[in-house]
Amino acid sequence: MAAISPDTLALQRLYHWERTAADQLVLTQPMGGGQVQTWTWGQVADQVRRMAAHLQQMGQAQGWGPGAKVAILSKNCAWWLMSDLAIWMAGYVSVPLYPTLAPETIRQILEHSEARACFIGKLDGWAGMKPGVPAGLPCISYPLSPDDARKDYPGWDAICAKVAPLQGQPLRGGEDLATLIYTSGTTGAPKGVMHSFGNFAWALTAAIGRVPMGPDDRLLSYLPLAHVVERVLVEHGWLRAGFKVYFAETLDTFTTDLQRARPTIFFSVPRLWVKFQQGVQHKLPQAKLDKLLGIPLIGWLVKRKLMKALGLDQCRVAAGGAAPMPVALLHWYRKLGLEVNEGYGMTENLAICNITIPGKDQTGTVGPAYDGVQLRIDPSNGELLMKSPALMLGYYKEPQMTAEVIDAEGWLHTGDKAAIDGQGCLRITGRVKDLFKTSKGKYVAPAPIEDRLMLNKDIEACVVTGANLGQPVGIVMLSPDAAERSGSAADREQLMAQLSKHLDDINERLDPHEQMDCLVAVKTPWTVDNGFITPTFKVKRNRIEEVYGPQLEAWVGSRKKIIFGD
Repeated sequence: MAAISPDTLALQRLYHWERTAADQLVLTQPMGGGQVQTWTWGQVADQVRRMAAHLQQMGQAQGWGPGAKVAILSKNCAWWLMSDLAIWMAGYVSVPLYPTLAPETIRQILEHSEARACFIGKLDGWAGMKPGVPAGLPCISYPLSPDDARKDYPGWDAICAKVAPLQGQPLRGGEDLATLIYTSGTTGAPKGVMHSFGNFAWALTAAIGRVPMGPDDRLLSYLPLAHVVERVLVEHGWLRAGFKVYFAETLDTFTTDLQRARPTIFFSVPRLWVKFQQGVQHKLPQAKLDKLLGIPLIGWLVKRKLMKALGLDQCRVAAGGAAPMPVALLHWYRKLGLEVNEGYGMTENLAICNITIPGKDQTGTVGPAYDGVQLRIDPSNGELLMKSPALMLGYYKEPQMTAEVIDAEGWLHTGDKAAIDGQGCLRITGRVKDLFKTSKGKYVAPAPIEDRLMLNKDIEACVVTGANLGQPVGIVMLSPDAAERSGSAADREQLMAQLSKHLDDINERLDPHEQMDCLVAVKTPWTVDNGFITPTFKVKRNRIEEVYGPQLEAWVGSRKKIIFGD
């Protein structure tokens, strides 16, 4: 571990702001109906101290040991951040869960992490998630929790009203475990990535060295705080730099939320950057936009108006990541005067690996490594290896899995193939293994989904693919019998109906980011001769993606659940 200044650690930052900027407004939370609630640093610290005292009382009553795990299941909101801080102040370890997980995954994470309690917060579809919370697990609700959760569990405000604030400045050392961030692995089972307080502190020092942040900045929190980028940039950036955080209310109000915040720093996944572009093009066709931008004064006014309409007129640093940014998209934003920097990282390194340098044209790469990050390319397979003081402590309760990705010399094997150019900029060229990432920045392990697809007698072989698409796509080779039946109109309709039901049944048991947009049924046999399978009858995934890949976007764009290909 690199030397970490104690005053850069998370709790110490909270105490710093409590002491020096108690009256500064730092959180703005939409409450519905156009109403908002705000908090100063002093109010945040008071709430955190009261909840931390309550958690300690729970721990003492129920025999929790030091470092006990406490989970957070909620969409982004002010209470999410305060819950995390309260867990740490009480001496425990936080376990954030994505607010869209299937109940089976919720249960798996809560049981694997041995969570002793859980904050049940702002959620859609709570009725479907609730079966994943083990019976008897103590839970706490937020003011914006679903009605059922607020009826079933003690509420945040009621607890804070009756519990006295925890006194003093309880500290957590840089080497202490702060959180478990669960991420999907090659088997599809989530792995608990262990990160220390020191990891986060070093990550923020490296990040600010590349992208300066300060108290005058504003950020909108809308990507899940359970995701590593939002956690590092918003939560730990907020604690380090003291900027103001605004929260998004719903997808329907996103534009209003963005215009309220007028962020000075804005990060998004490529899919949303594309949606912004499509929104502009819907109102202003590209040909007309190009013509207007070519007129000196008019062009400047158009750029300014568009950026203001997007809520990005005050944005001084824009960034994308979690999946590759199309070069044409980067050029489009550059024409509007907005440079979008592209970053690269993983949960295992707190997303601190590479980012393009603001003001430099490094399009097509993810820029040079952050200061303090070491990179090398494995000559045997082209895999990117990296080291940094933000590298995870390991996978929780999985030493064998840890040893598979962090070698004896401390290098993290990223699973990505890459190349480094003469300027030190990194270019990601592919995946060493089958795990792929959608355009939403979520990893998908295809093998478990493929196993479920193969349970249908009419499917002889399959591949689940979709790197950089919004959702995965299933490509299935029909059995000879099914292929023959698909030639008859009546039989084809029947086959389509049962494949559609099979798709629905599988998707119901998958997390949202894993659910397939469609199934493409092909009749052409996959054989050794045509290179689709190996002599041992294993499907060649790369060959399938090479042949069918160019058609994927068109298939998805057709909006059909079942598509019959060649």
